[in-house]
Amino acid sequence: MSTRLRVRVQQWASGLDPEANRVRLAQGTTSGADLVVFPEAFARDFGEAGSDVSAYAEPLDGAFAHELSHVADAAACTVVAGMFESSADPDRPYNTLVVGGASRAAYRKIHLYDSFGYRESDRLTGGPLEPVVVDVAGWAVGLMTCYDLRFPELARRLVDAGAEVIVVPAAWLPGERKVEHWRTLLAARAIENTCFVVGAAQPGPRYCGHSAVVGPLGDTLAAAGAEEETLEAVLDRADLDAARRTNPSLANRRL
Repeated sequence: MSTRLRVRVQQWASGLDPEANRVRLAQGTTSGADLVVFPEAFARDFGEAGSDVSAYAEPLDGAFAHELSHVADAAACTVVAGMFESSADPDRPYNTLVVGGASRAAYRKIHLYDSFGYRESDRLTGGPLEPVVVDVAGWAVGLMTCYDLRFPELARRLVDAGAEVIVVPAAWLPGERKVEHWRTLLAARAIENTCFVVGAAQPGPRYCGHSAVVGPLGDTLAAAGAEEETLEAVLDRADLDAARRTNPSLANRRL
């Protein structure tokens, strides 16, 4: 079991051409990290608000997931990135995080973005309610997507399932207070669960950017601005253990 986890966040924009996005996936997955995280919808951007994305849905053995696994294996790491996955409803695919490399898994976004004037559920299907935690170099890594960040119950269920790190790929839309909400919620999920949180957002101008890696006592370990950027951070289990001794809130729970 590794005491340290090397994390790379690619705050890169996806476009409307899936083939070009697969090329960028390969460019961003190189050796030197245990975990490489790309944003939500990296296989193909959402397009204009309310767009029908069903034509771009793929199975988990489709072109994007296959390329993700290939580049992860080549770089000897685990990669997480967002895609639209075919569902039982051909008009409403899942918004899915696919995990490839040493660990393989998929997380289908539970909380669809029916907020701030948007209706993601008109175009997408919500996923099963079970939390998804994967092993990355001996670390337990829980998965959430974008709007899920606003629901502390999911983060707590991930930690109850053993997560030491919560990864949050996002396409966080801009607007009044939105960057502040993103930053605050990343820190809140880390502090209340005494865990690491890795937020990997799509950049501006279409989205908010401001990806960040937050420690279990709320310290910012790495942070991006609004534009495209790559973040690197090393997570240390000694810091996690120390935080949980200093603030044993998980052990002190009564509800």
